Amino acid sequence: MPLTVKPISAAEHLAFIAQQPRASFLQIPSWAGVKAEWGNLSLGWFDGPDLIGVGLVLTRQVPKLKNFLAYLPEGPVLPWGSGSPSTAELLPPMLAYLKSAGAFMVKMGPTVPVRSWSATTLKDAIAEGNASRLRDVAPDETYDTGLQLIEQLHAAGWTQQPDTGAGFGDVQPRYVFQIPLAGRSVDDVFAGFNQLWRRNVRKAEKLGVTVERADRDGLAEFHPIYVETAARDGFVPRGLPYFQRMWDAMTAEDPDRIRLYLARHDGAVLAGTTMVTVGDHAWYSYGASADVGREVRPSNAIQWQMIKDAIDDGDSVYDLRGISDTLDESDPLFGLIRFKLGTGGQAVEYVGEWDYALRPALAKAFNVYLRRGAIKQSVTGRIKRPGKASADASSK
Repeated sequence: MPLTVKPISAAEHLAFIAQQPRASFLQIPSWAGVKAEWGNLSLGWFDGPDLIGVGLVLTRQVPKLKNFLAYLPEGPVLPWGSGSPSTAELLPPMLAYLKSAGAFMVKMGPTVPVRSWSATTLKDAIAEGNASRLRDVAPDETYDTGLQLIEQLHAAGWTQQPDTGAGFGDVQPRYVFQIPLAGRSVDDVFAGFNQLWRRNVRKAEKLGVTVERADRDGLAEFHPIYVETAARDGFVPRGLPYFQRMWDAMTAEDPDRIRLYLARHDGAVLAGTTMVTVGDHAWYSYGASADVGREVRPSNAIQWQMIKDAIDDGDSVYDLRGISDTLDESDPLFGLIRFKLGTGGQAVEYVGEWDYALRPALAKAFNVYLRRGAIKQSVTGRIKRPGKASADASSK
């Protein structure tokens, strides 16, 4: 029996996600509530009566075009690589449904890994100075499912936007940095930190930096230092209402879906972060630090508290989100990976984002619009200025 794709309720969508060991937080129903400026629908993949996959589709009508872009950030959530059904069977019914609904193009970015590099491997490559990008370094592991998916997408007519050379060709990050937690104790993870990270965590503790979990009201303390971070690192900040909407949407779905952490020293908030958890995967989603007090290492202290909490919760992955693919220490973007390498985790490359033109003429016009940055800003809320990088990660 051929697969069918059709709309499902948010409750059906969430129930399916709850049965998965992990799925991106950008694919949970509450993310539609966060992206209130977009339309949305939940799609379900059915093999007969059985629901085998879901996708949160964000829809956006582009100015001067009657049809809409269909975007599945870090999705859909499908049984990639299971053998049956195959990729050739999974995607055509989605494309057919979305075309009938009025989409001119589909953009998706499955979180299927292709390659990974340990911190040790990357540190050695940086020290040797013979690699300028991640792809120049032999990976510690390659993943057949990801490699095969790339081949299958190419064969089926899907395309990718050109890589900018910094790993930022996609809307969502193609390269991320993660700390594996499964089977590891707090002491194990701390021992995996480099000497600088361990020293900074201990320094923060010795100097009296405290980290607390805050409630929704704490967003009002987080936001000013987030705006400071934006001014320092050259991106356009989101307003406080955006974070309040995120908090309300996510906690309505699950009271512990999103957490806010604040690091204080002598009563002043010096750093703030949010953490999101789906299944056994925890993400550092937004981060900020004040211009003052950096010498007491609040950013290390707050990260360490989130990691410890993720371990206590039984999470198998702590995800530090996006990095640049540069290994050139003279490149300003190198700071994105330098801070995270100290945690002793691993860099992971996903298959990236892929486009399928359902109406080629409209898709071509959209890509012109995309190159101007307008849609990317509306998706991410950030415009990075050239030559800027920050250890304070932010979610898209």
